[in-house]
Amino acid sequence: MKAIWNNAVVAEAPKEALIRIEGNWYFPPSALKREYFQESDHHTTCFWKGEASYYDVVVEGNRNEFGAWYYPEPKEGSVEKVGHDFAGYVAFWNGIEIRD
Repeated sequence: MKAIWNNAVVAEAPKEALIRIEGNWYFPPSALKREYFQESDHHTTCFWKGEASYYDVVVEGNRNEFGAWYYPEPKEGSVEKVGHDFAGYVAFWNGIEIRD
């Protein structure tokens, strides 16, 4: 599976390495092409997963603010609900396309 934005593959991993949560594909941290990611100060909270942190995705000088998010410390009980420890796994939105 690939995460693509601005004609660049920003993350890539076999489908079996990803986790599907609420319709979103979460990529393992090792799948990220780190040169495209910059930490953001933006955070949101999910009532059952916990506090999400965000990355800006930057390709060829173009910035996709908050284009990727992850849960550094999932809320207690959420790992059991998902069936897999998803700490640090990264999901995408805001125009970033996921392809097989």
